Amino acid sequence: MTIEPITQPAERIGAVKAEQSGLSALSVMIALTVAMPVLAILWLALTGGSEGLPHLLEVVLPRAAGRTIELLVLTGFFSALIGIVTAWLTTACDFPLRRFFTAALVLPLAIPGYLAAYAFGEFLDYTGPVQTGLRAAFGFKSIHDYWFPNIRTMGGAVLVLSAVLYPYIYLSCRSMFLMQGRAAADVARTLGAGPLKVFFRIQLPMARPAIAVGLSLVMMESLNDIGTVEYLGVNTLTFAIYDTWLNRGSLGAAAQLAVILLVAAAGLIAMERAARRRQRYAAGKTTAIVHDAVRIHLRGWKAAAAIFICFLPVALGFLIPVLVLGDYALHRLDHLADRKLVSALLTTLSVAGLTAFFAVTLGFILSYAGRIARTPAARLSGRLASLGYAVPGTVLALGVLLPFAAFDNALDGLMRGWFGISTGLLLSGTGFAIVYALTVRFLTMAEGNIHSGFQKLSPHLDMAARTLGRTRLQALVSVLLPNLRPALLTAGLMVFIETLKELSATILLRPFNFNTLATLVYENASRARVEDASIAALIIILAGLIPAILVSRSLDRRV
Repeated sequence: MTIEPITQPAERIGAVKAEQSGLSALSVMIALTVAMPVLAILWLALTGGSEGLPHLLEVVLPRAAGRTIELLVLTGFFSALIGIVTAWLTTACDFPLRRFFTAALVLPLAIPGYLAAYAFGEFLDYTGPVQTGLRAAFGFKSIHDYWFPNIRTMGGAVLVLSAVLYPYIYLSCRSMFLMQGRAAADVARTLGAGPLKVFFRIQLPMARPAIAVGLSLVMMESLNDIGTVEYLGVNTLTFAIYDTWLNRGSLGAAAQLAVILLVAAAGLIAMERAARRRQRYAAGKTTAIVHDAVRIHLRGWKAAAAIFICFLPVALGFLIPVLVLGDYALHRLDHLADRKLVSALLTTLSVAGLTAFFAVTLGFILSYAGRIARTPAARLSGRLASLGYAVPGTVLALGVLLPFAAFDNALDGLMRGWFGISTGLLLSGTGFAIVYALTVRFLTMAEGNIHSGFQKLSPHLDMAARTLGRTRLQALVSVLLPNLRPALLTAGLMVFIETLKELSATILLRPFNFNTLATLVYENASRARVEDASIAALIIILAGLIPAILVSRSLDRRV
């Protein structure tokens, strides 16, 4: 009797390895596609020549770098101050309207920095309600009769950006305060420590990793901002790249400045990832239950002070922009049928929809490859693809335009030589460049949500489906995708809304006569016609409220 060799297991092993190799190769291709803008900037910075380098190093760079560092430090400090204090008050203390402020303090996330800048400019302007009321109250006749701070300064930029970015620190600190529970604080109190001593000696040191995570996000958003700093007249590195590229026509010098900005962004990423590693350790050591926390009851002037402290950032970061822009919009309801507004809305929906689709698709492939392949190439590709969010929009736009323009010119030259026809700007002169750039920028957001969804699904689901005779594809379609639907929808929604608000890359890459809601607002504000931009601005804010409300509801379930 002869025994036939069993070849089926070997065939299966070979098929599994082929699937893993294919997924790894696909993830590497995605990572290289995402990394292309950064590689293009590095190449241009090295080959762009050094004719303008002395002027760049002597005049442009010191001033722009100094202003950028000043903006980042001051915005980070005040955002941290607001975020930490309000997170502690709403977590450790009990006072009237506490539950309301728990949710309301998240609302400034819905306001892009450039919209807040436009609203503050109108609110604090000579003809605005504040100075008008001041003149009426004291009988002043002209601006020479009194002193009033100028919003179009570094201080104004810090005020605006801190007012809309502090929720990043508020959310991370509040989550950490909630996870800590009452154990460590109760032990400190039994040893005679008061509330403030417990905060400074126990709770604040334990929350340092969470503060670092939120602070790095605040600084990355400040680094990416162009609408706020341009409107308020603050010459940062981001604006210097924009000015060098468009106004001075020097792509090489702009790329060299962009490399410096990339180094700064890489430093912020390193800080954020180091903080996350420490945060996992700190969170893993907590033992108390959130709902066991005993809050400090505030009464009298202490309760009034807590209410005022929590109300002030909500008023600055949300109420003032909404009231100013809402008042303008009420007087321009006839603009709802304006052709430019309708066209910009449709363009925005198209760009945001396509960006969300591509970002979710690529994010899913990267996450699935990391789950199935588990190879060094798949893990490294996931990390490389997640770097796009840290690349400022102006830098990303520069990196996208270079290879796209080179491809368009090469193709046009070939078609002219062979067939005598011109193909024009197929990539760099269409909305495709914008969709590509925004997909690169927000891919990490989609991949993060989908990766979190995969982590909640046991690997045994895949194995069980395979043992029941399903192929890898069938298991994916019938088992994994239905369970991943919430994560996929959340990822798509977040990318869609962030694309609605994005300005930096869009304003630089848009073709002629191509407007999104954000660029329409920017154009009107640049012409001192913020009133005409109010309806488009409110649409952006209403869209931004969706994730803010979702975050608020998740916080409510935890308190």
